[in-house]
Amino acid sequence: MTHPSAPALRPDRTVAELKELRTLTGTPDGAQRVAFTPTWAAARQWFRDKLAALPVEVHQDAGGNLWATLRGVSDRELLIGGHLDSVPNGGWLDGCLNVVAGLEVLRRLAAAGSPPPVTIRLVDWADEEGARFGRSLFGSSAASGALVPADVRDLTDRDGVRLADAVRNYGIDVERATDARAELAKAAAYLELHIEQGPVLEGLGLPMGVVLGTFGVERHAVTFTGQAAHSGSTPMAVRKDALAGVSKLHLAIRDIAARHGGVCTVGRVTTEPGIVTAVVGQAKMTLDQRHLDPAALAAMYADARSAGERFAAEEKIEVAWDKLWQIQPFPFHPTLIDLADAAVREVCGTSHRLPSGPLHDAAEVCRAGVPTVMLFVQSLRGISHNKIEDTREDHLQLSVRALDRLADKAIAWVAAGG
Repeated sequence: MTHPSAPALRPDRTVAELKELRTLTGTPDGAQRVAFTPTWAAARQWFRDKLAALPVEVHQDAGGNLWATLRGVSDRELLIGGHLDSVPNGGWLDGCLNVVAGLEVLRRLAAAGSPPPVTIRLVDWADEEGARFGRSLFGSSAASGALVPADVRDLTDRDGVRLADAVRNYGIDVERATDARAELAKAAAYLELHIEQGPVLEGLGLPMGVVLGTFGVERHAVTFTGQAAHSGSTPMAVRKDALAGVSKLHLAIRDIAARHGGVCTVGRVTTEPGIVTAVVGQAKMTLDQRHLDPAALAAMYADARSAGERFAAEEKIEVAWDKLWQIQPFPFHPTLIDLADAAVREVCGTSHRLPSGPLHDAAEVCRAGVPTVMLFVQSLRGISHNKIEDTREDHLQLSVRALDRLADKAIAWVAAGG
Protein backbone atom coordinates (compact mmCIF):
# COMPACT_ATOMS: atom_id res chain seq x y z
CA MET A 1 0.00 0.00 0.00
CA THR A 2 1.33 3.47 -0.89
CA HIS A 3 0.71 6.18 1.64
CA PRO A 4 -0.53 9.30 -0.20
CA SER A 5 1.84 11.59 1.71
CA ALA A 6 4.83 9.24 1.71
CA PRO A 7 6.93 11.33 -0.74
CA ALA A 8 7.07 14.17 1.83
CA LEU A 9 8.13 11.85 4.66
CA ARG A 10 11.89 11.30 5.02
CA PRO A 11 12.64 8.53 7.52
CA ASP A 12 16.25 8.56 6.33
CA ARG A 13 16.46 12.16 7.55
CA THR A 14 15.35 11.02 11.01
CA VAL A 15 18.22 8.52 11.16
CA ALA A 16 20.68 11.19 9.96
CA GLU A 17 19.43 13.65 12.59
CA LEU A 18 19.69 11.06 15.35
CA LYS A 19 23.32 10.59 14.37
CA GLU A 20 23.79 14.34 14.29
CA LEU A 21 22.42 14.61 17.83
CA ARG A 22 24.65 11.74 18.95
CA THR A 23 27.71 13.58 17.65
CA LEU A 24 26.64 16.84 19.29
CA THR A 25 25.79 15.48 22.75
CA GLY A 26 27.67 12.19 23.10
CA THR A 27 31.15 10.98 24.00
CA PRO A 28 32.87 7.62 23.39
CA ASP A 29 31.09 6.51 26.58
CA GLY A 30 27.62 7.24 25.22
CA ALA A 31 24.91 9.91 25.36
CA GLN A 32 25.36 12.65 27.98
CA ARG A 33 22.07 14.53 27.73
CA VAL A 34 21.31 14.43 31.47
CA ALA A 35 18.42 16.80 32.17
CA PHE A 36 19.16 20.23 33.63
CA THR A 37 22.76 20.24 32.40
CA PRO A 38 24.46 22.28 29.66
CA THR A 39 24.56 19.25 27.32
CA TRP A 40 20.81 18.79 27.66
CA ALA A 41 20.33 22.49 26.98
CA ALA A 42 22.47 22.14 23.84
CA ALA A 43 20.23 19.28 22.66
CA ARG A 44 17.17 21.44 23.19
CA GLN A 45 18.69 24.32 21.26
CA TRP A 46 19.46 21.88 18.44
CA PHE A 47 15.80 20.87 18.50
CA ARG A 48 14.61 24.49 18.52
CA ASP A 49 16.82 25.18 15.50
CA LYS A 50 15.12 22.34 13.62
CA LEU A 51 11.68 23.64 14.56
CA ALA A 52 12.54 27.15 13.35
CA ALA A 53 12.03 26.03 9.75
CA LEU A 54 8.40 25.04 10.44
CA PRO A 55 5.20 27.10 10.82
CA VAL A 56 4.84 26.13 14.48
CA GLU A 57 4.56 27.96 17.79
CA VAL A 58 7.28 26.97 20.26
CA HIS A 59 7.25 27.52 24.01
CA GLN A 60 8.40 25.99 27.29
CA ASP A 61 5.75 25.35 29.91
CA ALA A 62 5.92 25.69 33.70
CA GLY A 63 7.17 22.13 34.08
CA GLY A 64 10.06 22.64 31.68
CA ASN A 65 8.46 20.78 28.78
CA LEU A 66 9.13 22.14 25.29
CA TRP A 67 6.11 22.31 22.95
CA ALA A 68 5.82 22.86 19.19
CA THR A 69 2.24 23.52 18.03
CA LEU A 70 0.94 23.27 14.47
CA ARG A 71 -2.50 24.86 14.48
CA GLY A 72 -5.29 22.87 12.87
CA VAL A 73 -8.87 23.48 11.79
CA SER A 74 -10.02 22.23 15.20
CA ASP A 75 -8.46 23.20 18.51
CA ARG A 76 -8.74 19.56 19.67
CA GLU A 77 -5.19 18.33 19.91
CA LEU A 78 -3.20 15.27 18.90
CA LEU A 79 -0.01 15.09 20.94
CA ILE A 80 3.18 13.30 19.89
CA GLY A 81 5.86 13.12 22.57
CA GLY A 82 9.20 11.92 23.78
CA HIS A 83 12.25 13.13 25.68
CA LEU A 84 15.66 14.38 24.64
CA ASP A 85 17.29 13.77 28.02
CA SER A 86 19.32 10.62 28.64
CA VAL A 87 21.00 8.75 31.46
CA PRO A 88 24.77 9.30 31.81
CA ASN A 89 26.66 7.18 29.28
CA GLY A 90 23.32 6.27 27.75
CA GLY A 91 22.22 5.04 24.34
CA TRP A 92 21.76 7.08 21.20
CA LEU A 93 18.04 6.28 20.75
CA ASP A 94 16.38 6.15 24.18
CA GLY A 95 13.91 8.99 24.27
CA CYS A 96 15.27 11.09 21.43
CA LEU A 97 13.94 8.72 18.74
CA ASN A 98 10.45 9.71 19.87
CA VAL A 99 11.14 13.42 19.47
CA VAL A 100 13.10 13.26 16.20
CA ALA A 101 10.60 10.90 14.55
CA GLY A 102 7.79 13.16 15.75
CA LEU A 103 9.62 16.09 14.16
CA GLU A 104 9.57 14.31 10.80
CA VAL A 105 5.83 13.64 11.11
CA LEU A 106 5.31 17.30 11.98
CA ARG A 107 7.28 18.31 8.89
CA ARG A 108 5.12 16.12 6.69
CA LEU A 109 1.90 17.54 8.13
CA ALA A 110 3.16 21.11 7.85
CA ALA A 111 4.12 20.54 4.18
CA ALA A 112 0.57 19.57 3.25
CA GLY A 113 -0.24 23.18 2.33
CA SER A 114 -3.38 23.45 4.43
CA PRO A 115 -4.03 23.18 8.18
CA PRO A 116 -4.54 19.63 9.50
CA PRO A 117 -8.06 18.76 10.67
CA VAL A 118 -6.92 18.95 14.31
CA THR A 119 -4.11 20.78 16.07
CA ILE A 120 -0.85 18.81 16.26
CA ARG A 121 1.56 19.28 19.15
CA LEU A 122 5.03 17.78 19.54
CA VAL A 123 6.43 17.77 23.08
CA ASP A 124 9.88 17.13 24.52
CA TRP A 125 9.17 16.18 28.13
CA ALA A 126 11.65 17.47 30.71
CA ASP A 127 13.70 14.93 32.66
CA GLU A 128 11.99 11.66 31.88
CA GLU A 129 15.00 9.73 33.16
CA GLY A 130 15.49 11.37 36.57
CA ALA A 131 19.20 10.64 36.21
CA ARG A 132 20.49 13.67 38.13
CA PHE A 133 18.06 13.82 41.06
CA GLY A 134 16.48 10.36 41.10
CA ARG A 135 12.98 11.61 40.26
CA SER A 136 11.80 10.25 36.92
CA LEU A 137 9.00 11.73 34.77
CA PHE A 138 9.46 15.24 36.18
CA GLY A 139 7.94 17.22 33.32
CA SER A 140 5.16 14.82 32.39
CA SER A 141 4.11 14.39 36.03
CA ALA A 142 3.98 18.18 36.31
CA ALA A 143 1.61 18.17 33.33
CA SER A 144 -0.50 15.37 34.80
CA GLY A 145 -0.65 17.13 38.16
CA ALA A 146 0.93 14.19 39.98
CA LEU A 147 4.12 16.07 40.84
CA VAL A 148 4.25 17.27 44.46
CA PRO A 149 6.73 20.16 44.78
CA ALA A 150 7.40 19.38 48.46
CA ASP A 151 8.54 15.89 47.48
CA VAL A 152 11.14 17.07 44.98
CA ARG A 153 12.33 20.58 45.81
CA ASP A 154 15.04 19.43 48.25
CA LEU A 155 16.30 16.43 46.30
CA THR A 156 20.02 16.80 45.70
CA ASP A 157 22.45 15.56 43.09
CA ARG A 158 25.83 13.99 43.86
CA ASP A 159 27.34 17.46 44.29
CA GLY A 160 24.70 18.53 46.81
CA VAL A 161 22.86 20.87 44.40
CA ARG A 162 19.13 21.10 45.18
CA LEU A 163 16.67 20.25 42.44
CA ALA A 164 14.78 23.50 43.00
CA ASP A 165 17.99 25.48 42.44
CA ALA A 166 19.10 23.49 39.41
CA VAL A 167 15.82 23.78 37.51
CA ARG A 168 15.63 27.50 38.20
CA ASN A 169 18.65 27.88 35.92
CA TYR A 170 16.45 26.53 33.10
CA GLY A 171 13.45 28.77 33.68
CA ILE A 172 11.49 26.45 35.98
CA ASP A 173 9.98 27.38 39.35
CA VAL A 174 9.34 24.04 41.02
CA GLU A 175 6.57 25.55 43.15
CA ARG A 176 4.61 26.38 39.99
CA ALA A 177 5.60 23.36 37.88
CA THR A 178 2.13 21.84 37.96
CA ASP A 179 0.78 24.90 36.12
CA ALA A 180 1.82 22.74 33.15
CA ARG A 181 -1.52 20.95 33.57
CA ALA A 182 -3.01 23.60 31.30
CA GLU A 183 -1.09 22.05 28.38
CA LEU A 184 -3.31 18.96 28.41
CA ALA A 185 -6.64 20.80 28.56
CA LYS A 186 -7.48 20.19 24.88
CA ALA A 187 -5.52 16.97 24.35
CA ALA A 188 -7.63 14.30 22.64
CA ALA A 189 -4.94 11.66 22.05
CA TYR A 190 -1.25 11.06 22.76
CA LEU A 191 1.21 8.99 20.68
CA GLU A 192 4.72 7.95 21.67
CA LEU A 193 7.31 5.92 19.77
CA HIS A 194 10.12 4.28 21.74
CA ILE A 195 12.75 1.61 21.42
CA GLU A 196 11.59 -1.51 23.25
CA GLN A 197 14.59 -1.61 25.64
CA GLY A 198 14.02 -5.35 25.98
CA PRO A 199 14.45 -8.60 24.04
CA VAL A 200 10.87 -9.59 23.16
CA LEU A 201 10.58 -8.23 19.61
CA GLU A 202 14.06 -9.38 18.63
CA GLY A 203 13.25 -12.83 20.00
CA LEU A 204 10.13 -12.95 17.83
CA GLY A 205 11.98 -11.64 14.78
CA LEU A 206 9.64 -8.64 14.53
CA PRO A 207 10.67 -5.04 13.89
CA MET A 208 7.80 -3.39 15.78
CA GLY A 209 5.05 -3.90 18.31
CA VAL A 210 2.19 -2.08 20.00
CA VAL A 211 2.26 -1.34 23.72
CA LEU A 212 -0.72 -2.41 25.81
CA GLY A 213 0.21 -0.18 28.75
CA THR A 214 2.88 0.45 31.34
CA PHE A 215 3.47 -1.81 34.31
CA GLY A 216 2.46 -0.77 37.77
CA VAL A 217 5.28 -0.81 40.29
CA GLU A 218 5.58 -1.79 43.96
CA ARG A 219 9.03 -0.80 45.27
CA HIS A 220 10.05 -1.53 48.87
CA ALA A 221 13.06 -1.69 51.16
CA VAL A 222 13.03 -4.89 53.21
CA THR A 223 15.14 -5.09 56.38
CA PHE A 224 15.91 -8.36 58.14
CA THR A 225 17.34 -7.99 61.65
CA GLY A 226 19.10 -10.81 63.49
CA GLN A 227 22.11 -10.84 65.76
CA ALA A 228 25.68 -10.04 64.78
CA ALA A 229 28.05 -12.62 66.24
CA HIS A 230 31.55 -14.01 65.83
CA SER A 231 31.83 -16.21 62.75
CA GLY A 232 34.14 -18.67 64.48
CA SER A 233 32.57 -19.13 67.90
CA THR A 234 28.86 -19.11 66.98
CA PRO A 235 27.46 -22.59 66.16
CA MET A 236 25.34 -22.81 63.04
CA ALA A 237 22.27 -24.02 64.94
CA VAL A 238 22.02 -20.91 67.15
CA ARG A 239 22.81 -18.23 64.59
CA LYS A 240 20.33 -15.46 63.80
CA ASP A 241 21.69 -14.66 60.37
CA ALA A 242 19.84 -11.73 58.84
CA LEU A 243 21.30 -12.43 55.41
CA ALA A 244 19.47 -15.77 55.36
CA GLY A 245 16.18 -13.89 55.19
CA VAL A 246 17.35 -11.83 52.22
CA SER A 247 18.77 -14.89 50.49
CA LYS A 248 15.57 -16.89 50.82
CA LEU A 249 13.33 -14.01 49.77
CA HIS A 250 15.55 -13.22 46.80
CA LEU A 251 15.04 -16.75 45.47
CA ALA A 252 11.34 -16.81 46.37
CA ILE A 253 10.46 -13.74 44.32
CA ARG A 254 11.49 -15.58 41.15
CA ASP A 255 8.72 -18.11 41.71
CA ILE A 256 6.30 -15.34 42.70
CA ALA A 257 6.99 -13.50 39.45
CA ALA A 258 6.62 -16.65 37.37
CA ARG A 259 3.39 -17.64 39.11
CA HIS A 260 1.71 -14.29 38.46
CA GLY A 261 3.28 -13.44 35.10
CA GLY A 262 5.09 -10.33 36.34
CA VAL A 263 8.67 -9.38 37.11
CA CYS A 264 10.43 -9.03 40.47
CA THR A 265 13.93 -7.70 41.07
CA VAL A 266 16.30 -7.37 44.01
CA GLY A 267 18.55 -4.52 42.93
CA ARG A 268 20.56 -3.82 46.06
CA VAL A 269 21.64 -5.74 49.18
CA THR A 270 23.62 -4.30 52.10
CA THR A 271 24.76 -6.03 55.28
CA GLU A 272 25.96 -5.01 58.73
CA PRO A 273 28.52 -5.26 60.17
CA GLY A 274 29.70 -6.34 56.71
CA ILE A 275 32.97 -7.98 57.72
CA VAL A 276 34.25 -11.44 56.95
CA THR A 277 34.47 -12.51 60.60
CA ALA A 278 30.90 -11.70 61.67
CA VAL A 279 27.47 -13.26 61.21
CA VAL A 280 25.24 -10.67 59.57
CA GLY A 281 23.18 -8.81 62.15
CA GLN A 282 21.18 -6.73 59.70
CA ALA A 283 20.55 -7.15 55.97
CA LYS A 284 18.65 -4.75 53.76
CA MET A 285 17.37 -5.39 50.25
CA THR A 286 15.35 -3.46 47.69
CA LEU A 287 12.44 -5.21 45.99
CA ASP A 288 10.95 -3.96 42.73
CA GLN A 289 7.76 -5.71 41.51
CA ARG A 290 5.95 -4.88 38.25
CA HIS A 291 2.79 -6.05 36.49
CA LEU A 292 0.24 -4.66 34.04
CA ASP A 293 -2.71 -6.03 36.03
CA PRO A 294 -3.33 -4.25 39.36
CA ALA A 295 -4.83 -7.35 41.02
CA ALA A 296 -1.84 -9.47 40.03
CA LEU A 297 0.56 -6.77 41.25
CA ALA A 298 -1.21 -6.67 44.61
CA ALA A 299 -1.06 -10.46 44.84
CA MET A 300 2.67 -10.45 44.07
CA TYR A 301 3.29 -7.95 46.85
CA ALA A 302 1.13 -9.93 49.31
CA ASP A 303 2.97 -13.14 48.43
CA ALA A 304 6.35 -11.48 48.91
CA ARG A 305 5.38 -10.12 52.33
CA SER A 306 4.02 -13.49 53.40
CA ALA A 307 7.22 -15.20 52.27
CA GLY A 308 9.33 -12.64 54.11
CA GLU A 309 7.45 -13.25 57.35
CA ARG A 310 7.80 -17.01 56.91
CA PHE A 311 11.54 -16.80 56.32
CA ALA A 312 12.01 -14.48 59.30
CA ALA A 313 10.25 -17.02 61.53
CA GLU A 314 12.34 -19.88 60.15
CA GLU A 315 15.58 -18.01 60.82
CA LYS A 316 14.47 -16.56 64.18
CA ILE A 317 15.00 -13.01 62.93
CA GLU A 318 12.75 -10.00 62.36
CA VAL A 319 11.61 -8.34 59.13
CA ALA A 320 10.32 -4.83 58.37
CA TRP A 321 8.99 -3.35 55.12
CA ASP A 322 9.26 0.29 54.03
CA LYS A 323 7.57 1.53 50.85
CA LEU A 324 9.95 3.36 48.53
CA TRP A 325 7.58 4.12 45.66
CA GLN A 326 4.38 2.92 44.04
CA ILE A 327 2.61 3.64 40.77
CA GLN A 328 -0.48 1.99 39.38
CA PRO A 329 -0.58 0.20 36.03
CA PHE A 330 -1.72 2.36 33.12
CA PRO A 331 -3.50 0.41 30.37
CA PHE A 332 -3.57 2.28 27.07
CA HIS A 333 -6.67 3.20 25.06
CA PRO A 334 -8.18 0.18 23.25
CA THR A 335 -9.15 2.09 20.10
CA LEU A 336 -5.70 3.64 19.80
CA ILE A 337 -4.14 0.23 20.37
CA ASP A 338 -6.15 -1.09 17.41
CA LEU A 339 -5.16 1.89 15.25
CA ALA A 340 -1.52 1.42 16.21
CA ASP A 341 -1.71 -2.26 15.43
CA ALA A 342 -3.14 -1.49 11.98
CA ALA A 343 -0.40 1.09 11.34
CA VAL A 344 2.36 -1.37 12.25
CA ARG A 345 0.82 -4.10 10.08
CA GLU A 346 0.56 -1.77 7.10
CA VAL A 347 4.23 -0.83 7.40
CA CYS A 348 5.82 -4.05 8.68
CA GLY A 349 3.39 -6.77 7.58
CA THR A 350 2.85 -8.10 11.10
CA SER A 351 2.60 -6.77 14.63
CA HIS A 352 2.74 -7.90 18.24
CA ARG A 353 1.10 -6.53 21.38
CA LEU A 354 3.17 -6.36 24.56
CA PRO A 355 3.29 -4.46 27.87
CA SER A 356 6.01 -2.01 28.82
CA GLY A 357 8.08 -2.90 31.86
CA PRO A 358 9.93 0.45 31.92
CA LEU A 359 7.94 3.56 32.75
CA HIS A 360 7.50 6.28 30.14
CA ASP A 361 6.03 9.78 29.98
CA ALA A 362 3.04 8.12 28.32
CA ALA A 363 2.04 6.77 31.73
CA GLU A 364 1.64 10.29 33.13
CA VAL A 365 -0.33 11.45 30.10
CA CYS A 366 -2.56 8.41 30.51
CA ARG A 367 -2.92 9.22 34.23
CA ALA A 368 -4.23 12.65 33.19
CA GLY A 369 -7.07 10.97 31.29
CA VAL A 370 -5.76 11.50 27.77
CA PRO A 371 -6.26 8.49 25.42
CA THR A 372 -2.75 7.15 24.95
CA VAL A 373 -0.80 4.54 23.01
CA MET A 374 2.85 3.69 22.36
CA LEU A 375 4.76 1.97 19.56
CA PHE A 376 7.88 -0.08 20.23
CA VAL A 377 10.66 -0.71 17.74
CA GLN A 378 13.05 -3.61 18.22
CA SER A 379 16.15 -3.17 20.38
CA LEU A 380 19.20 -5.20 19.40
CA ARG A 381 20.23 -7.54 22.21
CA GLY A 382 17.49 -5.98 24.32
CA ILE A 383 20.05 -3.50 25.69
CA SER A 384 19.32 0.10 26.68
CA HIS A 385 20.73 2.70 29.09
CA ASN A 386 24.10 1.67 27.70
CA LYS A 387 26.36 3.00 24.96
CA ILE A 388 25.89 -0.23 22.99
CA GLU A 389 22.13 0.39 22.72
CA ASP A 390 21.18 0.01 19.06
CA THR A 391 18.40 -0.64 16.54
CA ARG A 392 18.75 -1.57 12.88
CA GLU A 393 18.51 1.50 10.66
CA ASP A 394 15.89 -0.10 8.43
CA HIS A 395 13.81 -0.74 11.55
CA LEU A 396 14.24 2.87 12.62
CA GLN A 397 12.91 3.99 9.25
CA LEU A 398 9.97 1.59 9.53
CA SER A 399 9.18 3.05 12.95
CA VAL A 400 9.01 6.59 11.52
CA ARG A 401 6.62 5.38 8.82
CA ALA A 402 4.48 3.54 11.37
CA LEU A 403 4.29 6.62 13.60
CA ASP A 404 3.28 8.67 10.57
CA ARG A 405 0.54 6.19 9.64
CA LEU A 406 -0.67 6.13 13.22
CA ALA A 407 -0.72 9.93 13.32
CA ASP A 408 -3.02 10.03 10.28
CA LYS A 409 -5.33 7.42 11.80
CA ALA A 410 -5.40 9.23 15.14
CA ILE A 411 -6.09 12.57 13.44
CA ALA A 412 -9.10 11.05 11.68
CA TRP A 413 -10.29 9.50 14.95
CA VAL A 414 -9.98 12.75 16.89
CA ALA A 415 -11.59 14.76 14.08
CA ALA A 416 -14.54 12.35 14.12
CA GLY A 417 -15.04 12.99 17.83
CA GLY A 418 -12.96 10.14 19.25
